Amino acid sequence: MKILIVGTGALATLFAARLTEAGHTITMLGTWKEGLYALNKHGARLIDSNGKEKQFKIQATDDLRDCLDARHVIVLVKAWQTERVAKQLVAYLAEDGVVLTLQNGLGNYETLAQYLGDNRIILGTITIGATLLEAGLVKEGGEGTISIEQNQALGPLEAALKSAKFKVEIVEDAQSLVWGKLVVNAAINPLTALLRVTNGELFERPSAREMMGRLSQEVAQVARVENIKLPFIDPIAAAEEVARKTAANRSSMLQDVLRGAPTEINAICGAVVRTAQKYGVETPVNWACWKLVKALEING
Repeated sequence: MKILIVGTGALATLFAARLTEAGHTITMLGTWKEGLYALNKHGARLIDSNGKEKQFKIQATDDLRDCLDARHVIVLVKAWQTERVAKQLVAYLAEDGVVLTLQNGLGNYETLAQYLGDNRIILGTITIGATLLEAGLVKEGGEGTISIEQNQALGPLEAALKSAKFKVEIVEDAQSLVWGKLVVNAAINPLTALLRVTNGELFERPSAREMMGRLSQEVAQVARVENIKLPFIDPIAAAEEVARKTAANRSSMLQDVLRGAPTEINAICGAVVRTAQKYGVETPVNWACWKLVKALEING
């Protein structure tokens, strides 16, 4: 299969490497010049769970003409880049093309659907960790699950992901999983970015662990007023379980802060606060983390 991966970051590189290893032809579309250069020169490089480095030849490009008539697309860019990507795909997605979004935060599906039509967008979530060590080189952060909503056009992409030994589950209500992941992301990502620590180190600091609990409870409260049924009963336990399983991992938000890049805080804590305000619900801890992480950004 020919697959277009939109993005050149940690997860995009991980997916490109594993799908190429499974025999698929991968093109990566991005704007990060250093990443594009490294990917074209050295390929998508992956350090697996055993510490072994593997290298896979792929095509990386910023030229949309290389993506003409793309039929199978996986979007793995940051939430703040989604609208730009949607506008690009309008012209270059094949008539029967489908787009699978596996991004963090709220609003990505809606933005893509606004430009491409909801019949061409498939919503999914992932609990896979990955750390970008340098441009084009990624380290696996523990196995997770790719959860994707049921869609009749999904077949080829589902088969491709399974061939790359990803754990894939098909679900009826992907919004439940999106909000479930939002609970986890809001509880872990901003704290690791602010404290400059790995996920597991949050347990070593009682105040940080308390903040994790407050953040996750606030998101769960907003989900309830939005009539979203979360995929778990206890939001604190869910967030802590993920933090433990990915204890050595640097969250994507921490990685962004360390390299001076914009974060996804607007689509995580910011989205929680904005949704809560529609119902008059207070989310003070999410608000504080939203503003503090924004303050770390150059234009924050």
